[in-house]
Amino acid sequence: MKYNTRNIGIIAHVDAGKTTLSERLLYYTGLIHKIGNVDDGNTTMDKDIQERNRGITISSAAVSTAWKKDDKVYNINIIDTPGHIDFAIEVERSLRVLDSVVAVFCASSGVQPQTENVWFQAEKHGASKICFINKMDRVGADFFAVLNEIKTKLNAVPLALQIPIGAEVHFEGVIDLVKMKALYWTDENGETVVEKEIPAQYIAEADEYRIKLLETLAENDEMFFDIFMAEQTANVEMISEAIQRVCRSGSAVPVLCGSAFKNKGIQPLLDAVVTYLPAPDQLADIEGRDPHTEEEVLLGRDEANVFSGLVFKVVIDKHMGRLAMLRVYSGMITSGDTILNVRTGERYRISRILQMQSDKTLSMEKAKAGDIVALTGIKDAKTGDSLSSVEKPILLEAITIPTPVIRVAIEPRTNGDEKSFGLVLAKIQEEDPSLVVERDPQTGETLLSGLGELHLEVTLEKIRLNHGIEINQGKPKVSYREILTETKVHREKLSKQNGGSGQFADITFEIGPRNDNEYGLEFISRIKGGVIPTEYIPSVEKGFREAMEHGPLKGYPLENMKITLIDGSFHAQDSAAFDFEIAAREGFRSAAIECSPKLMEPIMQIEIQSIEEYTGAVTADINRRRGIITSIDEKSGRKIFAAEVPLASTFGYISDLRTLTSGRASISMKLSHYTLVPDFIANALIT
Repeated sequence: MKYNTRNIGIIAHVDAGKTTLSERLLYYTGLIHKIGNVDDGNTTMDKDIQERNRGITISSAAVSTAWKKDDKVYNINIIDTPGHIDFAIEVERSLRVLDSVVAVFCASSGVQPQTENVWFQAEKHGASKICFINKMDRVGADFFAVLNEIKTKLNAVPLALQIPIGAEVHFEGVIDLVKMKALYWTDENGETVVEKEIPAQYIAEADEYRIKLLETLAENDEMFFDIFMAEQTANVEMISEAIQRVCRSGSAVPVLCGSAFKNKGIQPLLDAVVTYLPAPDQLADIEGRDPHTEEEVLLGRDEANVFSGLVFKVVIDKHMGRLAMLRVYSGMITSGDTILNVRTGERYRISRILQMQSDKTLSMEKAKAGDIVALTGIKDAKTGDSLSSVEKPILLEAITIPTPVIRVAIEPRTNGDEKSFGLVLAKIQEEDPSLVVERDPQTGETLLSGLGELHLEVTLEKIRLNHGIEINQGKPKVSYREILTETKVHREKLSKQNGGSGQFADITFEIGPRNDNEYGLEFISRIKGGVIPTEYIPSVEKGFREAMEHGPLKGYPLENMKITLIDGSFHAQDSAAFDFEIAAREGFRSAAIECSPKLMEPIMQIEIQSIEEYTGAVTADINRRRGIITSIDEKSGRKIFAAEVPLASTFGYISDLRTLTSGRASISMKLSHYTLVPDFIANALIT
C-alpha cells in the first residue's frame, strides 16, 4: 500500500522567512483563503501573542494540508520550527519525528549560524532535505553565492533544480532546469504559474546549470550514471527519478528559489516536496527495543503492523486540556482503543484523536502509520514517551533534551499566588522539558533554568500573560559545569544494622576525568570472581550517574567523569542493589573533592553583522567581554564578525550592541562548548 503522505519540517535561521513560507504553503494548498504576514501578526502558524508581538516563531506549530499533483492528492503534515537557538528543543523534538525538511535560506544572508545548527540536527536524524533560497527580491540577493555556501559550510552537494530570473528588485521568476522552461507569477497573490520559453539572455546560463545538474546526478546516482555515460538523452521522467533517489539517499540536496513574501516560487516547491521527498512507507523499518528483554525490534511502517508511536510534545490547551502530540510509526489506532505508555506501564483509553491545524483541531476516527496527530486522555505522558499496543510493548529512541545554560531566581510577587505558582511551573515544564525548575538548597530560592536569555524572558512573560501571575526575578546567572582534573582511588563501605536485616555494600573505585573529553559518565567494571554480584553493578553505575548531577564545588553538574570499579565485597543477607547505589553516591561525595575539581563555563559562538564604520567599536567590545575573534569577513557590503564569547559576558548583549552601533548591527548566538573558568573569576565564584 502506498502512502501519499509527506511529513516535513520548515527549518532555518531566524528571519530567513520560514513562517512566511509556511503561510504561502497553506494558502496555495487551499487550507487558508487569505494570506497573513508576520509583520501584521496574523499568520496561521504564529498564534501565540508573543509570537505576534516579537515577529518570531517560539513554539513549533503543526498543521495538515493537501496538495494535488498529476491528479494525485498528497497529504502534507507541516511543522514550522523556531529559528532562534534559545528554542532548540522545539527543533530537536520536531526533527525526531519528521521524515524530511525544507531548509530555508535568505538569499542575501546565506548560511547563518543557526542554519548550520538545524541542518546538522536534521543530518543527525537522517531527514531528507530540500533547500529553498528565499528572499530573492531582497537587496544583496545572490542565489549562486548561497549555493556555494551550502556546499562549503554545510558539506552538502547542492543540486540546483532552478536558477533565478534576475535578483533584488529585478527578480521576475525562475528557470526550471528539469523542464527547461521559464516560470513567472504575474498576479498579485501568485496563484497562476505562467510557463514560457527561457529568455534569450538566460539561455547560456540555463544550459550551463542544466549540464551541472546532469553531471551532479551522474556523480551521485549509479542508474543515472549509466544513462549519462551512454550519452542517452535523459527525459524529464528519468531526471525526476534520479533527483528523487539522490534526495532520499542524502547524496545530494535539491535547491529551489523564490520569494515567499512576493508569492513567487511556492507551487514548484510543493511539487518538489511531493515528488522528491519520501513517504513514510519508503523509509527503513523503525527500530525499537522490547522493554522486557532489551532485544531489538524492527517494525515496518505500515498500518498492518502492531501500533507504535512517540510523544514528541505535550500541549496544555485552555479549552481541550492536555494534548499529547504523537507520531504514529506503525499500525493504527482508533478512538476508544486502549494503549500502553511503555515508560510508566500505564494503560490509557484514547478519548479523541485530533488533526492539528495550528491552533485549531479536527476530530479523526483513526490514525495510521505516518500520521502526526494529537491525543486526549493520555495522562502523565511526557515528551519522548513511547506509546504502543498493550500486547506488544515497544520502546522507541527517546528525544534528546538540550542542557540549560542560564538560570534566574524567581518568585510570585504576591503571597496569594504561591500555590498556583508551583502548579504553573510544573505545567510549563511539561510543555517545555528544556526548562528546569529547582530549589537552591543554600538560599531556598526557586531557580528557573533555560537555554538563553530570550528563552527565560518568553517563559516568564507566558506565566504573566497566560496565567495572570506577576513575577519577581533576580539577575540571570550562568549554569556552570564542573570537571575533575585528577584521578584518585577510593574505597567506600556502607555497613548499617537496624535490627533484623541490615545494609552492606563495599566498593573500591578509581575516579577522575574521561580521557576522551566526551560528555557524561564512562563506567568500567573490572570486577572478577563474583566479589560483587553482577546484578548489583548497574546499581553502582546508577549511583555515580545520579551523583555527578551535583558536583563537589558548587553543586553544578559534572561535564564528564570516568569511574573504574576495581574491587568490593557484599554480604549474603544484608546486601541489596540499593545499598550499592547509596555507596556509589557517598563514595562520590568523599572522593570527588579530592580530584581537584574546577569550574567550567559555557562559551557562545557569536556572529555579528555590522557596517564598516563600527568595526573598531565592535571588536573592542568583544575583547572587553573576554571574547576571541575567530574571523572577520565581508559580505554584501557588511562586516561579519565571528567570535567566541563566555555566556557570562553576553547578558544584555543585544541591546548593548544596538546602542553601540546606532541600531545598525545584528547578532546571533549559539552554544559552542564549555571551557575552564579563569582562576581569578573561579575564585570569586567559589568563595
